[in-house]
Amino acid sequence: MTVSQPVKEHSKRRVAYYYDSNIGNYYYGPGHVMKPHRIRMAHELILNYGLYRNLSIYRPTPASFKDITRFHSEEYVNYLKGANLDNVTSFGINNQFSSVLTNDDCPMFDGLYDFCRLSCGGSLAAAVKLNKKKADIAINWMGGLHHAKKSEASGFCYTNDIVIGILELLKHHKRVLYVDIDIHHGDGVEEAFFTTDRVMTVSFHRHGDFFPGTGDITDIGAGKGKLYSVNVPLADGIRDEAYKNLFEKVMDEVMYRFQPEAVVLQCGADSLNQDRLGRFNLTLKGHGNCVSYFRSRGLPLMLVGGGGYTPRNVARCWAYETALAVDMEVSNNIPFNNYYEYFGPDFQLHIDQRPVKDDNIDLDKKIETILDNLKLLNPVPSVERKTSPPDAVVPDEKIVVEYADPDVTLPQELEDSIIQHEGEFFDHEREGDDRRNEHNGRLSAE
Repeated sequence: MTVSQPVKEHSKRRVAYYYDSNIGNYYYGPGHVMKPHRIRMAHELILNYGLYRNLSIYRPTPASFKDITRFHSEEYVNYLKGANLDNVTSFGINNQFSSVLTNDDCPMFDGLYDFCRLSCGGSLAAAVKLNKKKADIAINWMGGLHHAKKSEASGFCYTNDIVIGILELLKHHKRVLYVDIDIHHGDGVEEAFFTTDRVMTVSFHRHGDFFPGTGDITDIGAGKGKLYSVNVPLADGIRDEAYKNLFEKVMDEVMYRFQPEAVVLQCGADSLNQDRLGRFNLTLKGHGNCVSYFRSRGLPLMLVGGGGYTPRNVARCWAYETALAVDMEVSNNIPFNNYYEYFGPDFQLHIDQRPVKDDNIDLDKKIETILDNLKLLNPVPSVERKTSPPDAVVPDEKIVVEYADPDVTLPQELEDSIIQHEGEFFDHEREGDDRRNEHNGRLSAE
């Protein structure tokens, strides 16, 4: 049995990074804990730490209706496309999807469908880039919305960019591994692939009286997918050392048994300590160890965002993990940027663990149960050779630029994909300090 072995730790990787500055303009509403501008804050750190020098930066083409309905039902996507704040009352009253409007977790907001198109477009473009072997790692911090179902919004998530990206990866990879380190169970992705042996889903999450209430250790898949769903339910307060030990023991066995050809890692930052909704006690280093683990394996790797409700720490986390992806050391001192005041009073990148109790007293037993299940897996599943569906159509910026009419302005997506000067990628919008709203956060969510 051939097993993916770690490659040289500091070997160079080609890293593609997907970002659209419009993502920070969307607003879930007053008091809502989901703040899309946290992605803009992360982007500011990525730029001002100089990480862009080792990235290929792209503005993804927004996903089309056809792209999104690869997973979601046409009726549901049409609903998202047509609903807006002007017709919210009449549009939603008698509609089967009206929960999108009445559910406080998933409110209607201005530009909702365009927001979904950006999130999905980034993960789809990242998958295509990996499929074409034009990058070793592809990053979409705008994605990671893992709760959305085929015809249902859930946990701040309206469309599931992860499922759409994995479906694209499956066109060129026999087996795709999905790993979720958000504090909430990755229920939407697990449900989508619950009955297949071509995608293994592994979720490390807080369990018990906590949203979404799924992801018990006994939930292992069904039909052909039996044993291909792995759930690692955890209690409050887990620290870096215990998490690393648990993660690596489980993932070593997963890598050996499943032998994935590509990996998608959901990097939800609500599993950090100090998160407004999370209850773990991880630091950036403990969280980032998961990125380093997969980077060292040398497999095609997609990194996506997810939860995270203390925006300044989300920005810290995803900037740090971008640095890990490009193998670049960064200072603990936050560089000056448009959101510099958010990172006070210490203006440091790393956060300390808190002196709180770790309630995880049965980790060894859980590890044993999970490893025993994995050992029941059949040999690596074979995939019948068929003609692959055509790749998603993502504009090839190099070809378009080469043959462009000098008298015609290029589309903005292509202008922003041409890496020229650092100033081209800076955002200049400044927003009020988010900390003023922290007391308004709800305690249920993604």
